[in-house]
Amino acid sequence: MEKRKELELYVHIPFCVKKCAYCDFLSAPADEEKRQEYVETLVREIEGHREQYREYRVTTIFVGGGTPSILSAAQMECIFASLRENFLIEENAEITIEVNPGTVTVEKADAWKRAGINRISIGLQTVNDEELRMLGRIHTFEQFLETYYLLRKKGFMNLNVDLISAIPGQTQDSWRKTLCTVAELEPEHISAYSLIVEEGTSFYKLYGDDKDRDRDVDTSETTAVSERYRVCGSVKSELKEREYLPLPNEDVERAIYEETEKLLQQYGYNRYEISNYAKKGYACRHNEGYWRRKEYLGIGLGASSLIGKQRYRNLSRYDEYIDAVQNRTDIHEETEYLEKTNEMEEFMFLGLRMMEGVSRTKFYENFEKEIEEVYGEQLMRLAGDGLIRSDEERIELTKRGIDISNYVFEQFLLE
Repeated sequence: MEKRKELELYVHIPFCVKKCAYCDFLSAPADEEKRQEYVETLVREIEGHREQYREYRVTTIFVGGGTPSILSAAQMECIFASLRENFLIEENAEITIEVNPGTVTVEKADAWKRAGINRISIGLQTVNDEELRMLGRIHTFEQFLETYYLLRKKGFMNLNVDLISAIPGQTQDSWRKTLCTVAELEPEHISAYSLIVEEGTSFYKLYGDDKDRDRDVDTSETTAVSERYRVCGSVKSELKEREYLPLPNEDVERAIYEETEKLLQQYGYNRYEISNYAKKGYACRHNEGYWRRKEYLGIGLGASSLIGKQRYRNLSRYDEYIDAVQNRTDIHEETEYLEKTNEMEEFMFLGLRMMEGVSRTKFYENFEKEIEEVYGEQLMRLAGDGLIRSDEERIELTKRGIDISNYVFEQFLLE
């Protein structure tokens, strides 16, 4: 097994109970018949990968969406039976599923255990029920607690909780309450993202470009490096515009952002990536693989992959994807062959997302050039501006660099 190449798997489940007001991911409600059709098609796609990936060993699997926990116990077991039959999965592989409160049952939790899932990412977002309503979430905080304690009772000892800050009506005090309440539950991992108002969402109709500011954007719990894809066109919201509160102003948003790391640190969480915090030994291995540019295969509607020097994305129109898989025709709608310059760019702006930064040694091993040969001018300028720091081995963002990370990343794009 040691001689086989490492591979990560991402499995996309594009279904949800209801579209959230801020969501621009490739997901939508669907009836049971459509969900079953999709599961059967997924299995067929998985079977089609068997020969190509015979020389790989799978080190992590991430089932994202959408809301993967909307699938029945039998459907999820069917997917994992196919994965294990067609891929060599390491015994200690990290296997994650995203779940939403309100969709988790004892039967499903038992099935996930049998399937070998050992990490659960729960989409909470906030402990404030009014804020949850503003986001269009289907659950209450009490339902989250029921889900959390059920998963603990079932023996899941690696839990992540997703949170979103800078949402309508949120104050610094309400965000602090969310952070403290969740941290006191002691999940192994917390992801804390800042709300981005994207085109094609209900929020965009209400707020437009009000949130078009320079900040970091990350959907890494499922998708670091574009695993998720935006849905074209508008999405309907059940809430009326008059019911929405204003977005926090920039001063409040900045205070929220600066307090997050400080507070979570007090609870024993280490910030290992721009938006991710973990107890010792519980950083998400799957997402670390994305940031380190490990090979990964995306399975399902709109899922993307990085294999060798090629990035590609599966068809994102449901009927086209179903037909292509069933008829064994090409399921890719977008393919990019990476030149060395593209790989160097990705090495820098993905690696710098992590607090450990990038390795000079690894850069040379990958590209047979010293990093200064390619980025000497940029490194000198960014260091002079106080946005990066470096030593003989590593280059990493400073606190100020983290605050405007998107600007820093742009400096490593080569013309």
